[in-house]
Order: sequence, then C-alpha cells, then structure tokens
Amino acid sequence: MKTYVLTVSRTFPSTHNRKGEQTYFIEKIGRALGKGKVEVYEEFGQDISPKLHTIRANYPLWKKRFKEIEKGKACLSLRYWSGKPYKSKQIEFARLTKEDGIGLQIVDLRDDAGVEHLASIRDCFKADDRIAKNDGLIFDDFKEWFKGYDLNKPMAIIHFTKFRY
Repeated sequence: MKTYVLTVSRTFPSTHNRKGEQTYFIEKIGRALGKGKVEVYEEFGQDISPKLHTIRANYPLWKKRFKEIEKGKACLSLRYWSGKPYKSKQIEFARLTKEDGIGLQIVDLRDDAGVEHLASIRDCFKADDRIAKNDGLIFDDFKEWFKGYDLNKPMAIIHFTKFRY
C-alpha cells in the first residue's frame, strides 16, 4: 500500500506573529479522531477543540492522491517533525485510510474587495471563522497563516474524519 505523508506543525511558523508558540495541532487532531487513535498529552487538558481538517496548496496533487486512497491503494500518514522542520526526523502519530472517513474538498481562499481571506467551499457556503476553527485556529491566526500563499489557486481541504462542508 502506498503511503502519502502529511506533516503538521507543532509550532507557528517563523512567518507568523506567534512564531514558535505551540499550535497543539497533534492534540487537536487526536480530539477529532477520538480516543485510541492518537496519544494526547495529559497536560493539555480537556479544553481543546478538534482540528477536523488541514488546508494545503496544490489541489490537483491531493485530488490524484485521494483517488488512490478511495480505491484502498494508499493511506495517509500524519507526522510531525521531532525538531527543526526539514532537518529532523519525522514522527508518525496517525495513519488514516478510507475506512477512517478521510476525504478531500476544494476551497478558494481569496482576498476579495474588503473581505480578508474569505473561505469559500465550492458550491456550498461562504464562511470565515467556522473554517478557521475547524482548521484548529482562531480567525486572525488563520488569516496570517495563509498570508504568503497564492490565494488565486484552489486549495485542498484534507478531512481527518467524515465531516464535510
């Protein structure tokens, strides 16, 4: 079975005003997946909102990968860096297949006239803080996270559960 790797950040990137602070994405994904799927640190406590998905560039690439996942020929390996990104070992904290309910949707994140980084799930709805919350961030952090991305290209929402917009 083919394995596609998806790394998640444990800290905010150097380009973010909260650089170096914990994101708690692993714990938030653990909350979304449920007990037994991911070991969640006890110190974080119970006040944690689930991270239901992640948003990534290059929708066409992820669409191709998810076709294989849907056929049962591939899985998704969720990982984090043990130290500095790209210069340390990756640690897998979850492995997901189509049986786990993972899925893909397309999203446009745009900077439309006067509306900062409005998220539009194609043919579904328009939202801002809802998509940010489900991505594990407050809206201001969400906007800043994507400030360096080319928002004119559609992006991929990779769902960790059966939840869809």
